[in-house]
Amino acid sequence: MANGGNLEASIDRLLNEEKQMRLAENVAGTRKAATEILQLCFEAKDWKLLNEQILNLSKKRGQLKQAVQSMVQQAMQYIDQTPDIETKIELIKTLNNVSAGKIYVEIERARLTRKLAKIKEDQGQIAEAADLMQEVAVETFGAMAKTEKIAFILEQVRLCLDRQDYVRAQILSRKINPRVFDADTKKDKKKPKEGENIVEEAPADIPTLLELKRIYYELMIRYYSHNNEYLEICRSYKAIYDIPSVKENPEQWIPVLRKICWFLVLAPYDPMQSSLLNATLEDKNLSEIPDFKILLKQVVTMEVIQWTALWNKYKDEFEKEKSLVGGSLGDKAGEDLKLRIIEHNILVVSKYYSRITLKRLAELLCLSIEEAEKHLSEMVVSKALIAKIDRPSGIVCFQIAKDSNEILNSWAVNLEKLLDLVEKSCHQIHKETMVHKAVLRS
Repeated sequence: MANGGNLEASIDRLLNEEKQMRLAENVAGTRKAATEILQLCFEAKDWKLLNEQILNLSKKRGQLKQAVQSMVQQAMQYIDQTPDIETKIELIKTLNNVSAGKIYVEIERARLTRKLAKIKEDQGQIAEAADLMQEVAVETFGAMAKTEKIAFILEQVRLCLDRQDYVRAQILSRKINPRVFDADTKKDKKKPKEGENIVEEAPADIPTLLELKRIYYELMIRYYSHNNEYLEICRSYKAIYDIPSVKENPEQWIPVLRKICWFLVLAPYDPMQSSLLNATLEDKNLSEIPDFKILLKQVVTMEVIQWTALWNKYKDEFEKEKSLVGGSLGDKAGEDLKLRIIEHNILVVSKYYSRITLKRLAELLCLSIEEAEKHLSEMVVSKALIAKIDRPSGIVCFQIAKDSNEILNSWAVNLEKLLDLVEKSCHQIHKETMVHKAVLRS
């Protein structure tokens, strides 16, 4: 086939054969003739002719679906053997044009799009790569393997995060239900019934479900870090921590558990944060990092924490996070940590005092009066606690103001309790009197 004339003659012969088979609706013959034409072009290294023949054959009148599918699948094997990047892009674009709008080659089109996006990304064109990937909605592909679908969507999310398109990243991430990662992969696959779509096997380079779980939560950490959503970051790290391969290796779970502890302390107080905090304290692995166990116990215990002493103790550990898995805790993490300790101390004071002077509150918090008032006001606005400040007299009241109905109801309840006690006392006195009378008579 080194001779150009021989190549053209061979292709013409195969084209005639392909036509006869196509008109006779012979699937195997049409497929064989079409793939042989592509093989001849590939062996001759005539990439331009290969692209022309792919387009030509796919546009033939009444072309069989199976023939188009075989051509696309065969041509995809040639992509990695192209001599340069321009030839590779041209071949991918040709195959994309052929497979556009054809549901029977939708999986091949998705894989081609991913290859093209990877090339664009390697060339530094992140936005173009992200736009290309978003054109494909793999969640609607019934024949695509579950792991391949998840891997494709995760790639879409990653590219959106790389281009800092956080809104679209969130929308795409919601296409994946986190429960899918907890499915039992060891169960035997059911054989498809007659008429059901046959699900293809995922390619060898697609990660396993548990590897995809880790990738998913690492991307979610990147997304939540953008808005400093500490509790959601903590939950993502908790999901990574629960992966069996992570839990079995101390080198992996210790840095992750450290992150869980930090983000629990950084997260604002709410019922979910409190629940996670107590669950983490019960984890036996926490004894391997005793400093963090002490930190969590301090936050749980209703006692005032001295910020200066705490920071001096944990400053080195805080800086150490930069060199561990997941990197630093964020630009605002140091400020937010101090804020959380102040909020904790205000909650502690509100538990022990019904009324306190602003001056004394500021002393307990190690802050100026103005700062103490500011933080207290912010907590009241966020409904973390109920308090009122009498600014002229400088007194903070943590008691809940009752309306007249509540006061009357409490009085009524108290009177009812009092009357019950009086009745019981009278009954006991009468009983004792009767017992003594009976003794005297006898």
